[in-house]
Amino acid sequence: MPTMTRRTLLRTMAAAPALYLGVPKFARAAEFSYKYANNLPMSHPLNVRSQEAADRIRKESNGRLEINIFPNNQLGGDTDMLSQVRSGGIELFTPSALVIATVVPVAAINAVGFAFSNYDQVWSAMDGKLGAHVREAIGKSRLYAFEKMWDNGFRQTTTSNKPIQSASDLSGSKIRVPVSPLSISMFKALSAAPASLQFSEVYSALQTRIVDAQENPLPIIQAAKLYEVQKYCSLTNHIWDGYWFIANGRAFERLPAELRTLWETAFNEAGIKQREDLKAMNQSIQKDLEAKGLAFNQPKADTFQAALRKAGFYEEWRGKFGDQAWGLLEGAVGKLA
Repeated sequence: MPTMTRRTLLRTMAAAPALYLGVPKFARAAEFSYKYANNLPMSHPLNVRSQEAADRIRKESNGRLEINIFPNNQLGGDTDMLSQVRSGGIELFTPSALVIATVVPVAAINAVGFAFSNYDQVWSAMDGKLGAHVREAIGKSRLYAFEKMWDNGFRQTTTSNKPIQSASDLSGSKIRVPVSPLSISMFKALSAAPASLQFSEVYSALQTRIVDAQENPLPIIQAAKLYEVQKYCSLTNHIWDGYWFIANGRAFERLPAELRTLWETAFNEAGIKQREDLKAMNQSIQKDLEAKGLAFNQPKADTFQAALRKAGFYEEWRGKFGDQAWGLLEGAVGKLA
């Protein structure tokens, strides 16, 4: 039996194809290596599905396009990441509509108070003409918006003193809201006393009764343990917010046509799956919060819409968003103003 010397072994390895050594064909450096940043943990459905899409893109492009995910604010806060994706420091980012509205004001139109009554209306609008209108506006800011929005959920109201059954129950309530002109305007129109606080201050503000109430999607209420300092959760569904999947415009244009098609298809299809994930997640979270002592109730939206209409809220924001965008919103949800 011939002896395998070190020199013979090295020659054999050098001549062997990559697959013989168990190395994938696309183990070479990617032709395009992009960074995707967001503010959520890897366990969140957005990142779970994004990772699936990134794996699919790498596999189907034979390693030509590689997307590395930087979750949980690793590359900065929302404002930092928005600035970076515009400059090209990162190539992909998923801001909520309220975040990107600081650059593209019309992007906040999905957050008009009590506009959407259910997800059928949400996706009809955002997958349809209203979403296309917003994507066009985003495109004018050196950004490319993928066709499908990802879900962040409806915002709900929690209180420490009483459930919110109708618009009149909010009168005089000291409620924490994000630093958003639209949110502040809405709660003032409902005769509440909104206070803009950073999210890091919410728990202590509720605990010390600086504010009586706050509003957020259920996953955030659970993660921040707000059930420890609140007694009631009213499913007001007052604002729906979602994530725009956006890319730096130059990074998008650098890709060959077939890679553009691939990553659009992969991320859009992953977004549809994430919507279903979040829907199921919300249902399980409500049960968990009920078990932890948070009492739920379901108020009707009509009293809130009537109060906002009477206060001139819808007319004010129709003027700010413009007749075209407002007409597209009402085309999906019915008459507001």
